[in-house]
Amino acid sequence: MLANYLIGLREGLEAALIVSILVAYLVKSERRHLVRYVWAGVAVAVTLSLAVGAALTYGARDMTDQVEETFAGTMSILAVGLVTWMIFWMARRARFLKGELHAQLDRAADAGVWALVLMAFVAVAREGLETALFIWTAVQAGGGGPAPLSGAALGLATAVGLGWLMYRGALRLNLRTFFLWTGAALVVVAAGVLSYGVHDLQEAGVLPGGHAMAFDVSATIPPDSWYGTVLNGVFNFSAETTWLQLAVWFAYLVPTMTLFLWTVLGGNKPVAKTSQKSLAPTR
Repeated sequence: MLANYLIGLREGLEAALIVSILVAYLVKSERRHLVRYVWAGVAVAVTLSLAVGAALTYGARDMTDQVEETFAGTMSILAVGLVTWMIFWMARRARFLKGELHAQLDRAADAGVWALVLMAFVAVAREGLETALFIWTAVQAGGGGPAPLSGAALGLATAVGLGWLMYRGALRLNLRTFFLWTGAALVVVAAGVLSYGVHDLQEAGVLPGGHAMAFDVSATIPPDSWYGTVLNGVFNFSAETTWLQLAVWFAYLVPTMTLFLWTVLGGNKPVAKTSQKSLAPTR
């Protein structure tokens, strides 16, 4: 549940931040009458994201076991790729986000209301589709059930609340610290999802080594115990892990975490300096 809360919070706040910047800029530039077109684009993007999530959930039920495992494994790897790209994109572009959105909004407003709807749709749909895919794969890795979905919904609700408070000027969030900690945590979650995807592909026979176990601690950490559930829900930990899963987990986690921390803390100093200031939009 905690991992899915983090996914919903992180991805939801990115979308909420974008929407608050767009709405605040229109209000400040005395184009309040165009705000409804931004919300129209947001509504279409949210609807599409929910539809994709439903299609992933119910579409997989009609598949054979082998096809379902192949599909789930492929989607897990795709989700990890998308989330990793977004983590680094936000780390590098945070300082330019507000100015770029303002410029894009001006061009869209000059082109007509449909261009404005399309811009808002694309900005939010990118986050929404990524969130739907990553939450679905994380839920599959966690064994399903209502708890992971509840965690994701709570994270999204928290993100909406934070976005509204930032828009109203009641909250000044240190985005550099927020994106640092949530980004690092998501790298760990993504490593677990990637390992789970490899496990699914091994079960489907797409990848070899499904019976070559690196360790089996299911007797010590039963998957149905409270601590086994916590480890699985937070880190996607599997008590039975193959050598290939373990190798992929380390191969992703170590270089990705190192590069992410270097980007945020050392290799991208202008971003870090600017990110210390509040990016809350001015009405």
